[in-house]
Amino acid sequence: MKGKVCIVTGSNSGIGFETALALAGMDARVIMVVRDLGRGEAARKEIVAQTRNGSVDLMQCDLSSVDSIRRFTTECKQRYDRVNVLINNAGAVFARREVTQDGFERTLAVDYLGPFLLTHELLGLLKSSAPSRIINVSSGLATRGRIDLNDLQSEKSYSGMRVYSNVKRMLTLYTYELADRLRSSGVTVNAVMPGFVATNLGRNSGSLGTSIMFALTRPIQISARKGAATSIYTASSDEVRDTTGKCFAKQKETSSCPMPDKALQAELWEKTIELLGLPND
Repeated sequence: MKGKVCIVTGSNSGIGFETALALAGMDARVIMVVRDLGRGEAARKEIVAQTRNGSVDLMQCDLSSVDSIRRFTTECKQRYDRVNVLINNAGAVFARREVTQDGFERTLAVDYLGPFLLTHELLGLLKSSAPSRIINVSSGLATRGRIDLNDLQSEKSYSGMRVYSNVKRMLTLYTYELADRLRSSGVTVNAVMPGFVATNLGRNSGSLGTSIMFALTRPIQISARKGAATSIYTASSDEVRDTTGKCFAKQKETSSCPMPDKALQAELWEKTIELLGLPND
């Protein structure tokens, strides 16, 4: 990984921090993408101290904001001449339905639309840096998700964990669709299921019930370091250099995730670019 440029979103804590730490330990140049620069800088300093790798950079991006994503990707393309690995790790769950400044339901914005747009804006750089890899961090809950193309914004009804499951299913199907569209480009796209990880996800949901549930199940949750292992594997292992359009768990290809659905994937893609106002290319 020496000399390779790796972007990790949501890397100031949890799975993202452990992923960035491991890649920095492999001598990669790591771009830590965070929402809070104060917390991000503290995490960056810790990674540099542990790995003695001075090539760890920090950039700000709020994945719930279209403007913030575009500012980040514009600056990224100005500062770097290549991106070899993009790990869409950042995620969130919200107890109550909220709407972003762009008019998107917040879970949909952070966990699906944000990664979709960020990846879209960096695709040119990823292609010119090929062979390169895109890794989308999904969830085992994606298997429970349901996609209603007529209600992507959950306006009919809302439940935090149910919507989170639905959105992670969208992210997984997007992974399959993007992989199909990028075949022969030298860019691989895969999804990872990190497992039931002890992170800040439940604590930051805004729901007392969800927070209590995560606290009570803490003994059966795995560490963030173990949860990051599959992201690190798919980002760095030569074994999966040419693997694309697959789902990984416990550092192995797995079938315990949503199956590809060509028709639904294509329809979801169309709906997504319509929501984001992107050209259909």
